[in-house]
Amino acid sequence: MKKLLITTALCLLAAPAFAGTRVAVTMTSFDNPFLTILLNGIRDEAKRVKNVELLTEDAQLDPAKQLNQIQNFIANGVDAIIVNAVDGDSTAAITRAAADAKIPLVYVNHPPAELASGLPEGTAFVGSNELDSGTMEAKAACKLLGGKGRAVILMGPLENHAALVRTKDVEAVFSQQVCRIDIVEKQTANWNRTQAQDLVSSWLTAGLKFDAVVANNDEMAIGAAQALKAAGVAMNDVVITGIDATPDGLAAMKAGDIDATVFQNATKQGEAAVQTAVKLAGKQASERTLWVPFELVTPDNMAAYQK
Repeated sequence: MKKLLITTALCLLAAPAFAGTRVAVTMTSFDNPFLTILLNGIRDEAKRVKNVELLTEDAQLDPAKQLNQIQNFIANGVDAIIVNAVDGDSTAAITRAAADAKIPLVYVNHPPAELASGLPEGTAFVGSNELDSGTMEAKAACKLLGGKGRAVILMGPLENHAALVRTKDVEAVFSQQVCRIDIVEKQTANWNRTQAQDLVSSWLTAGLKFDAVVANNDEMAIGAAQALKAAGVAMNDVVITGIDATPDGLAAMKAGDIDATVFQNATKQGEAAVQTAVKLAGKQASERTLWVPFELVTPDNMAAYQK
């Protein structure tokens, strides 16, 4: 499978627009800070590229609803479709529907199951390699813990590819000889700040002892910090890490609540998704897989990621 690495500067050349190009977008959820950044990247790029009409829908975390949206896009004769998949393991019907209709399809951020076996003609994926995200986060946590301690993991939705891979990455790093971190509990908080706060509060109430909270995203890391502070735990006594480097996550880092996060360039993913969709709609060649690298963010370099 050919892969193209996109640097932070995004080395893709802007694709020429085609008159009346209608690009339809279905997002996992509009109610998610990271996905809001992704969607804004899509919208801003669509405005920048001339003569592109953007249609957006919220799948509201429902795979069946998302498939129905795809079917409606096809019935309306759009020129290309961008999908932020609710469930990467249930994308076969989406891919097949778009391929049968001969409508270009671009998955963004959440990889489809078909990525492993090869995407069909007219289908592409734009995202970041999740093998790097959890690994970077776990190594940062291990270093901060001095290679030993007890940790809990806050996971995203169990059906989500990113959540599963990030968790496996953390487990793999923590099992290495140089990083003997015991995972004493792991549960899903569904990317949600409030759910993470409630979950960590329940662990503290039950008397669970841990030295680190390793969260699959910044929102859950922030929720964990809120629970710990409400329980009177000093932030210097526990390591908290997240992923995404969202504005709220960076603000929490500046306040001393988060010790490390991993930047996922949602804006560049959104831009590249639109560029790829327009290319494919114009019958131009495009890479099937486009990677936007993850980057470790700590208090030492966070200023470079703040806007």
